Amino acid sequence: MIFDHQDEILLDTNIVIYLTGTTTWKEDYTPLVEGKRLYVSFMTLAELLEHAYQKRLSERKIQLLVQTLKLDHTILPYDEDVCHRFAWIRSHRRNKPISVPYALIAATAMTHDLPLVTHNARDFEGIDGLKIITKYQA
Repeated sequence: MIFDHQDEILLDTNIVIYLTGTTTWKEDYTPLVEGKRLYVSFMTLAELLEHAYQKRLSERKIQLLVQTLKLDHTILPYDEDVCHRFAWIRSHRRNKPISVPYALIAATAMTHDLPLVTHNARDFEGIDGLKIITKYQA
């Protein structure tokens, strides 16, 4: 499924955390997402759930986390196209290995032709065709 991304963006996990928290980065990234249709990868949901379980949140709080995420974001599932892109990304980044979560998030963005908003642009360098939006340059 390909989306017209003029007003649509995929958020990296760190951006979801910043936008729902009280960090100073919230102020920087809020203008980038206002008025846009927001997407997240299934991998972002998995990372947020992992963090919730590590913090030993109650099942009620975990369900609330998922419900809240779904209110503001469309969660894009994995599919065969994402798997092919993931494999391509990992095989082409052999000289600069990329983690499985980052590769899955990048693959989701590329499969759906969405720019990726991330605070960790450096982690996604060298992926041909991936559009990155960031406020942080290291």
